[in-house]
Amino acid sequence: QVQLVESGGGLVQAGGSLRLSCEASGRTFSGYFMGWFRQAPGKEREFVAGIKWSSGSTYYTDSVKGRFTISRDNAKNTVYLQMDSLKPEDTAVYYCAAASRPYFTTTPRDFGSWGQGTQVTVSS
Repeated sequence: QVQLVESGGGLVQAGGSLRLSCEASGRTFSGYFMGWFRQAPGKEREFVAGIKWSSGSTYYTDSVKGRFTISRDNAKNTVYLQMDSLKPEDTAVYYCAAASRPYFTTTPRDFGSWGQGTQVTVSS
């Protein structure tokens, strides 16, 4: 059974940085697509960034391109989301998710495993 544990959220001022971590366990993830989603109060969960575990190919939603970087460490079975130049509109609960297929997708229902979420709050 896949388990995902996020860490690294917190409170930061606008313009600051945070790094989220997602430690994955339960199986080999070479054939997986890993994603970060976020959900702000009153809004739908939205795709933020994704990475193909095997190739390392990355994908971003337009609003975070140039500010966020997703990466993975094979040895640690961990996916990271480096968030720079944070804005108040980035405030949300951030979720790590795993899709058991090696292709790009932004649809939440394609991801069968989810972490518990970590709060990111950006003050103005």
